[in-house]
Amino acid sequence: MSDIIRVKGLVKRYAGFTLEGIDFALPRGAVVGCIGENGAGKSTTIKSMLGLITPSAGSVEIFGKAAKALSREERGKVGTVLGEGCLPSGLRLKELQSVLRGMFLHWDDARFCAYCQKFALPLDKKIKDLSAGMRQKAAVAAALSHGAELLVLDEPAAGLDPVARDEMLDILYDFMQDEGHGVFISSHILSDLEKLCDYILFIHAGKQVFFEEKDALYEKYGILRCGQERLRELPQGSVVSVCRGEYGAGALVRRDLLGKGMCERASIEDIMLYLVKGERL
Repeated sequence: MSDIIRVKGLVKRYAGFTLEGIDFALPRGAVVGCIGENGAGKSTTIKSMLGLITPSAGSVEIFGKAAKALSREERGKVGTVLGEGCLPSGLRLKELQSVLRGMFLHWDDARFCAYCQKFALPLDKKIKDLSAGMRQKAAVAAALSHGAELLVLDEPAAGLDPVARDEMLDILYDFMQDEGHGVFISSHILSDLEKLCDYILFIHAGKQVFFEEKDALYEKYGILRCGQERLRELPQGSVVSVCRGEYGAGALVRRDLLGKGMCERASIEDIMLYLVKGERL
């Protein structure tokens, strides 16, 4: 199916920080997970995608059109969660419905109330009086209640306990049963992304490190724990980065060059940590 998002050569310059070289596509029916440290540029990427800030260079297309050129109908097909403060804090949840009903052409009161019930959210309580986790749940409920085809989620699990995170993953799995849908999700909880995502976008210090299929990353990288002498004996080019310790070393290695039986599978978190903190070879 066609790409629901296309980002090409995205650049955004600020005083003291530049996001540059961001290139990826989100096919319909797929989930892209965006990873990186705080301040790496994940939120800047998301704001550029949604037309909330103007890129310094490059292009962003959603549904085949420039993000800022989307009609009201098309914008209603994008559900967003941009942190726990994205909802008006002075409103009760039941009052929020009337506001969102005026914003979205296909707002569904019954669906929103069903999600609130599923998340045990009190409709009579003001948003500012909810816990951080409950505010996140409310934002997710709103994003799923106006006929979205694309979800753009910036740290949607922040403040959620493991049970609530698992509930949210189940809801996202349900959303993705429609092959016309897509999800772009930024999160520091990489174990959740491993369960959900088809592709991984890794941004470090404002630059794209890679955009690859998750399964291809598993095939490409492994972790080898060994002594310093053993490292020196490995084939040239097989070691990507090394974290050295007093009694040995851990290395991110290329499984395709070293052999899959010689190392353990690297998780997405392993790959990120070794590429950021390890000594590159």
